[in-house]
Amino acid sequence: MSIPTSDLASWTAAETAKAVNDGAISARDVANAAIERIEALNQALNAFTDVTGARALAEADAVDARVASGEHLPLAGVPYAVKNLFDIEGVTTRAGSKINRENPPATADATLVSKLTQAGGLLLGGLNMGEYAYDFTGENVHDGNALNPHDPARMSGGSSSGSGTAAASGMVPVTMGSDTNGSIRVPASFCGLFGLKPTFGRLSRGGTYPFVASLDHLGPLARSAEDLALVYDVLQGADPRDHAQADKPPMPTLAELSKGASGLRIAVAGGYFRERAMPEALAAVDAIAASLGAGREIGIPEAARARAAAYVITTSESSALHLKRLQSRPGDYDPDTRDRFLSGAMVPAAWTVQAQRFRSWFHACMLTLFDNVDILLAPSTPFHALPSGTRTVTLDGVDMPARPNIGLFTQPISFIGLPVVSVPVWLDGADLPIGVQVIAPPWREDLALRVAKTLQDRGAASAPVAPAPKDNK
Repeated sequence: MSIPTSDLASWTAAETAKAVNDGAISARDVANAAIERIEALNQALNAFTDVTGARALAEADAVDARVASGEHLPLAGVPYAVKNLFDIEGVTTRAGSKINRENPPATADATLVSKLTQAGGLLLGGLNMGEYAYDFTGENVHDGNALNPHDPARMSGGSSSGSGTAAASGMVPVTMGSDTNGSIRVPASFCGLFGLKPTFGRLSRGGTYPFVASLDHLGPLARSAEDLALVYDVLQGADPRDHAQADKPPMPTLAELSKGASGLRIAVAGGYFRERAMPEALAAVDAIAASLGAGREIGIPEAARARAAAYVITTSESSALHLKRLQSRPGDYDPDTRDRFLSGAMVPAAWTVQAQRFRSWFHACMLTLFDNVDILLAPSTPFHALPSGTRTVTLDGVDMPARPNIGLFTQPISFIGLPVVSVPVWLDGADLPIGVQVIAPPWREDLALRVAKTLQDRGAASAPVAPAPKDNK
């Protein structure tokens, strides 16, 4: 059976897996269609740095054989791709850099890639990203920018830029990204996707290139809340390769989606999260709150300080990883990235210690807030996707650097590792989406996913496939 690429583009992971498991379509046909769509779109959008078509076809044949033998696979025949900081056997792990492309190919898959393969997923390749994941824009001087498929003149968001572009354009229904300060939630917001940043320590980081070990998370982006839950459930489980992974048993979420948002105590994050935001960011939060009947507003104490502390930890910890390369090959970095690493190398150790102490205090304060609320709502980004190359932005009447302030509202949350689903909102008359964070207590990804699914079912959040680039005006 031949699948038109235009049909495949609109399929969710759940729909694809059901069709393959039911024998309505073969995984090989799905793989061929995904390869055709990538060939048709990637030159214009620049989402993929490496396409693993031969591997996907071999995996598809293995899936078809397993299904034929009576096995039911949760991701049977589902095409996916991963940010190129995930190890892919036989592919060099670039992490968006010039220097790393000189390294030999990876000898084994990252742990989460192995889990997706075992569940029946078809790996289509590695995805573009900001250099060494130190980016919110989706711009890369070495590999070129991954473009926003809803408007290629605008940022896709970073650092999981190719992850946002590939899923939003329908090249694949699911992608994997990383989130240290917002790098899943920002492209989800700019590209109009559902994105899950799990609790810190929930998913293994084995076989991935680090940025800030004490802040790095991995998670999926998709065009439906159900797909996030489907993939997240597959990804859970202990892994000795990541010594920072929490000793927690898997907590499946897919079956919990049907519980909806009824009975949940939902509030809007006020104070800091209502300041320095463009009208569209506030309107999106208000629309989501209205859909959920959430009128209560709660101030988050010291959120601005939390963001500052996150910056101190990010810049100091990441610069230590890069110090030797900064000394020997400074000219092979993007100058913007290099300068941030160099500034981090000069941060006094006492500042970092104090930032970590404050982190513990802020975490305890947030846990106290969750004694009285189950879900908090906040903007994912302060504005719609900016035009590529934007250097400054005016927020609350103040001209500010654009790049760092894209993560204005994501950093205080990842700083303490809370689970978040960014849901995509299309305001009336808007040409671009914008995200809203659905924030839950630690280890309660199920609550955030239930709310996301409710919003999708009510039409308050949606992730349509972007038109092909030639159709964009």
